[in-house]
Amino acid sequence: MPLTASNEIAIGTRAPGFLLPDADGRIYSLDDFRGATALLIAFVSNRCPYVIHIREAFAAYARDYAKKGVRVVAINSNDAKAYPEEATSALREEALRYGYEFPYLKDETQDVAKAYGAACTPDLYLFDGEQRLFYHGQFDDSRPKNGLPVTGADLRAATDLVLAGKPAPAKQKNAIGCNIKWLAGSEPSWFGANVAAE
Repeated sequence: MPLTASNEIAIGTRAPGFLLPDADGRIYSLDDFRGATALLIAFVSNRCPYVIHIREAFAAYARDYAKKGVRVVAINSNDAKAYPEEATSALREEALRYGYEFPYLKDETQDVAKAYGAACTPDLYLFDGEQRLFYHGQFDDSRPKNGLPVTGADLRAATDLVLAGKPAPAKQKNAIGCNIKWLAGSEPSWFGANVAAE
């Protein structure tokens, strides 16, 4: 399976707005998360082995940092017609099964993924309290079958820095995972351009 790396996004970029539903039909917008000490927007999947590998640790990260005012939003942008397990109706079960205590939203048009420059799953965007990009990189060094423990070390370290008012990490290692499953004929310009080395 070819792997995809996250795109390079300039640190300091403002979070693009969105209006997206969860499985119950509740609509969330970026404005719903103003006032958070930090905001993590994660493009994820119900089927990608790279998301499956981290999802329990990812849920633990969200629980741990919620106590410090960090909000988390997960977004599923995969083509649900081609991959029914990515449908809006499947998000509720995924959230309940793996302890997602944060909004899990469906980007059916994929416009939000394109606005963020999302390329893979997982693709993690950590914004500061002003909703400017602070960290865009991997969860940690663990990958399916590489034997390393899933700790979320990179994301946790970046979150600790933003909460402490420190500068963004100088070195940010791109996330790697499955490519977002784009709707046929609507693939963005970067589709297929950032194949990962691992």
